[in-house]
Amino acid sequence: MTDLYQSQRAMRRIRKQAMDRGVVAVLDIGTSKVACLVLKFDGPDGFAEAEGIGSLAGQSMFRVIGAATTRSRGVSFGEIGAMNETERAIRTAVQAAQKMANVRVDHVIACLSGAAPRSYGLDGAVELEDSTVSEHDVARVMAACDMPDIGAGREVLHAQPVNFALDHRTGLIDPRGQIGNRLAVDMHLLTVEATALQNLLYCIKRCDLELAGVASSAYVSALSALVEDEQELGAACIDLGGGATGMSIFIKKHMIYADSLRMGGDHVTQDISKGLGVSQATAERIKTFYGGVVATGMDDREMIEIGGDTGDYDHDRRQISRAELIGIMRPRVEEILEDVRARLDAAGFDHLPSQKIVLTGGGSQIPGLDGLASRILGQQVRLGRPLRVQGLPQAATGAGFASVVGMCLFAAHPQDEWWDFDIPAERYPARSLKRAVRWFKDNW
Repeated sequence: MTDLYQSQRAMRRIRKQAMDRGVVAVLDIGTSKVACLVLKFDGPDGFAEAEGIGSLAGQSMFRVIGAATTRSRGVSFGEIGAMNETERAIRTAVQAAQKMANVRVDHVIACLSGAAPRSYGLDGAVELEDSTVSEHDVARVMAACDMPDIGAGREVLHAQPVNFALDHRTGLIDPRGQIGNRLAVDMHLLTVEATALQNLLYCIKRCDLELAGVASSAYVSALSALVEDEQELGAACIDLGGGATGMSIFIKKHMIYADSLRMGGDHVTQDISKGLGVSQATAERIKTFYGGVVATGMDDREMIEIGGDTGDYDHDRRQISRAELIGIMRPRVEEILEDVRARLDAAGFDHLPSQKIVLTGGGSQIPGLDGLASRILGQQVRLGRPLRVQGLPQAATGAGFASVVGMCLFAAHPQDEWWDFDIPAERYPARSLKRAVRWFKDNW
C-alpha cells in the first residue's frame, strides 16, 4: 500500500523526529513572498515556564528562533511556475532564517495556496466489536467511509474526522474509551491538483530539505487568525494573498470546507499599473501608500505624485487624485469579495449558527476593506491578525503572516488525520485513491 496514505504517515514520522531533535522550519511559499520561520521545540515543561511565561494557547511547546522573508519569484496564483526561480527564493529565505537562528535546518513543513482545492464530506458507521471504543474501531469507522471519486490527477491533502457519534450521542471530539454499540464519523476530505503538490514537493527536494508535512494555506491561516470561539461556533477565514485568495470554514474547531480563488492583491496592482501606465513596482508602491476602497470628499483634493523613471519629464511628474486611484482599485476588490460570497453561499455557510467572517492575509490591509466587505459578505466582518507566537519578530506579526504563523501551530499541534490511524489494509478505500497517487511511488 505504497500510496498517499503511506507517504503522509512517513511525513508525520519525519515531523516527530524533527520535533524530538528540537528544530523544524515552516515555509510559506506565496505569490508575493516566501516566508520561513525556524521553530525550536522544547518539552511542555521546558524553557517557557523557566522564563516565567505560562502556557499561552499551548505555545509553551515552541518558540521562533529565526525568521526571514524574501520576495517570491516564479510563483503565480499560489502555484510554482518557474522551478529554478522558486528554488532560489526558498534557499534565500531558509538560509537567512538559519543564520538568524544559528542552527542548521533539514526538515520543513510547507503550505500551499491555489491548486484548486475541493472539499468533500464523507460519513461512515460501524458496529463495535467490544462495548468500548478502541483506536482500532476509530480506524475501522474511517475506513467505512465511502471514498468519493476525486477524479484523476488529484491528491488528498487533508482527511480529518470532524465529528463522531456514539449511538444517539453526537458531537464527540474523541470517542476513544467511551462505551456504546454503534460508532459513526463525519470526515472532511480536501483534495488539490496533483501537479501543483508534486511541483512543491520536488522544489523542496531540490533545496536539499526534507518535507515533514504539507498543509493547505487556507487551513493554516484560519488556525492563526480565528480566535478559539470563532473556530468553535463557526466562522469563515478569508486569506487575501498576492495571487490567490484562500477561504476556509471552521466549526467545532475543525475545517469543514476550503476553497481558493485565482485572484488576489497582485491583480489590484496590475489594474493600477495598466490604468496609470506605470511599472508594477511603482503601482505596488502607490497601492501600499495611498490605496483604499472607500472615497470621501477629501480624496478628490488629495493629489498623489505618480513618479516614474521613464526619463520623460511630463510623464514622470503626473499627479492623480486619491479618488481616481480608489476608482481603479475598488472594482477589482469588489469582484474578489463577490466571488468569495458566491463560494461561501455554495458551501452553505449561511446555515451555520454563527456567521463571523475574518479577513486576513497581506491583501486585507487595504484601508476601508472591512467596511466594503461587511456590505458584500454580511454584517459580522473583522480584520484578523495572526496570534502572537513566542519569539516572533515584530516585522512578522502583520496580517500577511497569518499562514506562516498558522504553520507553527499546525507543526506543534496537528489535528488527527486519517493517516494517524492504522486503517486495516483490506478496508482501506485505496481503489479510488490508487490512480491519483501513482507518482508518489516514484517520488518517495
